[in-house]
Amino acid sequence: MQNHPTYDSRHAAPPRGGWLRYASPALFYPLAGRMIPFLALGAILFACAGLYAGLVAAPVDSQQGEVYRILFIHVAAAWMSMFLYLVMAGYAALGLIFHTRLSFMMMRALAPTGALFTFLTLWTGALWGKPTWGAWWVWDARLTSELILLFLYLGFMALQAATDDTQRADRGGAILLLAGVVNVPIIYFSVRWWSTLHQGASINLTTAPSMARIMVTAMLLMVAAFWLYSAAAALARVRAIIAEREEAR
Repeated sequence: MQNHPTYDSRHAAPPRGGWLRYASPALFYPLAGRMIPFLALGAILFACAGLYAGLVAAPVDSQQGEVYRILFIHVAAAWMSMFLYLVMAGYAALGLIFHTRLSFMMMRALAPTGALFTFLTLWTGALWGKPTWGAWWVWDARLTSELILLFLYLGFMALQAATDDTQRADRGGAILLLAGVVNVPIIYFSVRWWSTLHQGASINLTTAPSMARIMVTAMLLMVAAFWLYSAAAALARVRAIIAEREEAR
C-alpha cells in the first residue's frame, strides 16, 4: 500500500478520550496504516474461498447452466455498490453536521471503490443478461437505477476534481450524496415496485434462501471479500488524502 514519508503524524493535536481521538486525521493516519495489511490479507483469503465455492464446489444450475456462476460476483458487487454509497452519505451527513474533516476525507476515499463495484455490477449483469435475456442491456428499472448510481459516483468524483477549494468541494459533494440517497431504495425495491425482467432477491432476512447452501455460502464469502477489499482500499486512499491535506495546512 502507499507510504507517505513526508507526513509525520506525531504532530497531531492533543487526543480526546477513547475512540473519539481517532476522529483526528493525524491520529487516524497511523491506525489506518496498521489495519490495511490485515484487511487486504482477509480480502484475498475470502475471495479465494468464495471463488472456489462458487466456481468449483457449487453445482450446475438446473435452469441457467454454468452461466449463473457469474452471479457470485455480480450480486456481491451490487450489494457493495449500494452499501458503499450509503456509507459515503453517512460520512457526508456527519461532516455537514459536526464539521469533522475526517468524515469528508472518508467520503472522498470511498468513491472510486463504489464506482468500481457499480461498474462491475453493470458489466457482469450484461455478461449474464446476453445468454439469459438475449440482450446485453435493457432499460429495466433495476438496471436503469443502477446506471444512475454509477452517474452519481462519477458526478461526485468530478465535482471533487473541479475545484481546488477543498471545503467547497466537500460541502458540494456531501449535498450531492445526500440528494442521491433516494436512488438506493429504488434500486433495491425496483423488482417489487415495477414489472421487470430482473429476478427477485434470492436472499433476504424474512424467508429462507431459495438457493442451495453452498451457493449462499459462496455468495456471502464474496461479499466479505469485497467488503474487506473496500475497507483496505479506502484506508489506503484516505492516508494519501490526509497526507496531502494536512501537509498543506
